[in-house]
Amino acid sequence: MELPDFMSYSDKFSAKGFVEKISRIAKRAGSKLVYYAFVLYYTLQSKDVSIKDKAIIVGALGYLISPLDALPDAFPIVGLTDDMAVLAYVINKIWVDVPVEVRQKAMDKLSEWFDEDELQEVEEFLDSTTED
Repeated sequence: MELPDFMSYSDKFSAKGFVEKISRIAKRAGSKLVYYAFVLYYTLQSKDVSIKDKAIIVGALGYLISPLDALPDAFPIVGLTDDMAVLAYVINKIWVDVPVEVRQKAMDKLSEWFDEDELQEVEEFLDSTTED
């Protein structure tokens, strides 16, 4: 799947829009997508992140929020696939620069929304992607 030009969505991002969107789609989107979204959201707030990375994050979160994307979220199952691809792409680009505190803050927030099994799934997924 080819990624859309998510940077053209940077003007769609707002903290309020992010919270509203995540609240609305959290269970349907799944814990991995929500974790990625929280990591990006909290990374955006960090003073230790470059302006370049913040610009990429704003574009990705704007894409997530926008109702006008490659696969509209109203389509069951596939509707969030493009959002996940964009978030995963950006996470991949910035992951080494994401402070441990941000990762933990995202996991703490995730624990307010998901049960133990779903949290374990995210932790196992993260472990499998960071193994050498």
